[in-house]
Amino acid sequence: MFRALVFDLDGLILDTETVVYESWRSAYRAHGVPLPRGLWQRAIGSDGTHFDPLSYLLERRPGLDVEELHAQRRVVREALLAQLTACAVVLERLAEARARGLRLAVASSSQREWVEHHLVRLGLREHFSALRCRDDVARVKPDPTLYRSALAAIGVAPEHAVAFEDSPNGVAAAVAAGLRCVAIPGPMTRGLRFAGAHLELASLAELSLDEILARVA
Repeated sequence: MFRALVFDLDGLILDTETVVYESWRSAYRAHGVPLPRGLWQRAIGSDGTHFDPLSYLLERRPGLDVEELHAQRRVVREALLAQLTACAVVLERLAEARARGLRLAVASSSQREWVEHHLVRLGLREHFSALRCRDDVARVKPDPTLYRSALAAIGVAPEHAVAFEDSPNGVAAAVAAGLRCVAIPGPMTRGLRFAGAHLELASLAELSLDEILARVA
């Protein structure tokens, strides 16, 4: 029934969501401003239009040196990123998919440079025959265009594909594009509602790929 799997990157393959949040939280803390987790969660998996952390901080601390702020935040971010490895059993699930002849793609609201860098760093780039990122579309998740574009690139109809997502925005995009969707919340999205997901798991390690596909079929 299924011919392809389409993966989100941030928070699903690699927990960059926590890293980016912590880098911003450190910047906020340096200026005595709290960064509510609930506000941050609105933007996960999308383009930040629901919440812009820089604008929010500047409203509370006008006149900050933005370049210095970003420089300090990048130091924290890069130190945390250097410690990151792929999320649990990602490699195993990708190997199972390739063994079954399934096509693989990534659909991410992040920039292509970011996506490519992390996939190459983790040794995962060769697994994916197509990447569709923020640079490739006019609108990102929860709009379905990223998923439609990824499927067009690998020549698979949506009813023959399964998406793997960690955010409500991502789930909404995949379902609107016509894919079956497996929600796998990460540390930043646990406790959120994943309306429309066909299956929700605690991690990719919870079931084998065959079991996952059987449940969403």
